[in-house]
Amino acid sequence: MKKTAIMGFGNPVRSDDAIGCYVIEKLKETGLESEKISLFDMGTGAFEVLFKLLGHEKIIIVDAVINTGEPAGTLYRVPASEIQTAIQDDPMVFLHSIKWDQALSYTRKIMQETYPEDITVYLISVDDTRLEINLSEQVKTAGDKVIGLIYDDVFSIS
Repeated sequence: MKKTAIMGFGNPVRSDDAIGCYVIEKLKETGLESEKISLFDMGTGAFEVLFKLLGHEKIIIVDAVINTGEPAGTLYRVPASEIQTAIQDDPMVFLHSIKWDQALSYTRKIMQETYPEDITVYLISVDDTRLEINLSEQVKTAGDKVIGLIYDDVFSIS
């Protein structure tokens, strides 16, 4: 089994935007975290965890995506190579507002030849990002499906 980092992003007080945090919370409850599997509730920040990714051979990211034109709860599985963001070499980049795609570009620079090629992003379409702590049922259902897909992904024979 590859050493795997699973990262969930989202704002826990912005309704369905919290789906990545929900997935990590549920995975922690199952006892999935181990020497080979690291779970990171990223909230809305990403930069803080970059050095913790050293030594991981696989990265799985879960986040909400808005304005897709698809119904809330629509699930996308995207290889990270399809979502490229250039490094911002501006030293004044506000590090607490960095997004996961930007964080991956910095991670690539930090890890260099040890940067994992096996990176998957699960995006769940959302409509509701109101100031609210509850997920909609359709987004929660999609999050539960992602949990199953992560188990399949992590424990698949590769």
